[in-house]
Amino acid sequence: MTASLKVQPHHLERGAYLYIRQSSMRQVIENVESTKRQYALRGRATALGWRDEQIIVIDSDQGESGASASWREGFQRLVTDVGMGRAGIVMGLEVSRLARNNADWHRLLEICALADTLILDEDGVYDPASFNDRLLLGLKGTMSEAELHVLKARLRGGILNKVRRGEYRCPLPTGFVYD
Repeated sequence: MTASLKVQPHHLERGAYLYIRQSSMRQVIENVESTKRQYALRGRATALGWRDEQIIVIDSDQGESGASASWREGFQRLVTDVGMGRAGIVMGLEVSRLARNNADWHRLLEICALADTLILDEDGVYDPASFNDRLLLGLKGTMSEAELHVLKARLRGGILNKVRRGEYRCPLPTGFVYD
């Protein structure tokens, strides 16, 4: 089913929520292209029929990891507004921008399904109430969480390798120097 067929008039009466996040302040500063791509999703919303003033941008979680939603105020606002029936669509560049934790991701999917809220990512528009769309969204969430595990394992492996060679250096407390 094409995106335009999934978007119904009752979706267009509600807001289009664009959630923007980078995992660290370093990424916010250095990965500006990702941020530009995330903001560019506004164009997808207008192409689907939302007016510019209906697009709500939530970018207060910049520099926050997606590993947990407990401290991300923007994500909490997003979930609340979806649950209150204010959102016709939730937009994020990819699942990992919304959540890298399956509990948070599946909670959002469930609330979107109950509130009849669509989800848009770089690949398309999904209806979480539709079995096939929900299956695909669940798989994307699982892959996102697995990717986080793989990234952590690689970083830890690199650190342990440096430790074995005696080359690992970490910041020392004030007053200490390496000898």
